[in-house]
Amino acid sequence: MKDECLICRAPLEYSEKDELMECAICHKKESSKTKCRNGHYVCNECHTKGMDTIIGLCLENSSKNPIRILEQLMEQPFCHMHGPEHHVMVGSALLTAYRNAGGEIDLDTALAEMYSRGKSVPGGACGFWGACGAGISTGMFVSIISKSTPLAAEPFRLSHLMTSRSLEQIGRVGGPRCCKRDSFLSILSAVDFVEENFGISMEKPEVICRYSSENNQCIGKRCPFAKVNH
Repeated sequence: MKDECLICRAPLEYSEKDELMECAICHKKESSKTKCRNGHYVCNECHTKGMDTIIGLCLENSSKNPIRILEQLMEQPFCHMHGPEHHVMVGSALLTAYRNAGGEIDLDTALAEMYSRGKSVPGGACGFWGACGAGISTGMFVSIISKSTPLAAEPFRLSHLMTSRSLEQIGRVGGPRCCKRDSFLSILSAVDFVEENFGISMEKPEVICRYSSENNQCIGKRCPFAKVNH
C-alpha cells in the first residue's frame, strides 16, 4: 500500500456519517467523514498547505497546453496523489492556457478568483456530493472567463454545460476516485468545449498516466490513460 495519511502514511477510511474530528496538524475541530485507519484527520487547509504558490507558477507559465501546466503543478510539494488541491489546479491550468492561447482575461485576477472558488470544494466531494471537484473546477473556469453570475443568461448556460460535460466523462469511467484521472478527463473536456464555444484553441496532447504506482485504488486497464491503452 502506498502512503495516504499525511501523519502516519496509513490508508484512509470513509464513514457514512460526519464525525467531529480534530486536525492532527493544526488541531482545528470540524465535521468530516474521512480519517486514516489509525484515527488521524488532516483538514483541507493543512492538506493543501503551500497551494497559494499556484498563482505565481501560472503567471510565469507561457504554455498553451493545460495538461502540461497541470502536470507541472502536480510536481509541486503541496500536491499529493489525491486531495482538494486538484479542485484549484484544474481551473488554474485552464485559465493559464486559455490566456496564453489568446483568451482575453486578466490572468492575475482570474487565478485569484479560481483559487478562492476552488478551495471551497472539499475533499471527498466526488463521493459524497456526486460531483468531482475537478469537474466542478472546469465549470468555475468557464464561469470566470464568461463573467457568469446567478443572473446571467448565456454564461450561466455555458458554465453548467461545461461542468456537466466533465462530470459525464468522469462518470462514464467510474470509480473509485483518482484525482489525476479525473483532472485529466476534465481538462480534455474543457479544451474541446472552449474551442467549440469560445473559438480559442488550447493544445490537447495525448495523456499517458505516470501516477498509477502511487495510487492504491488504480483501476488499471480500465483507465483511459493507462500505458497499456496507448
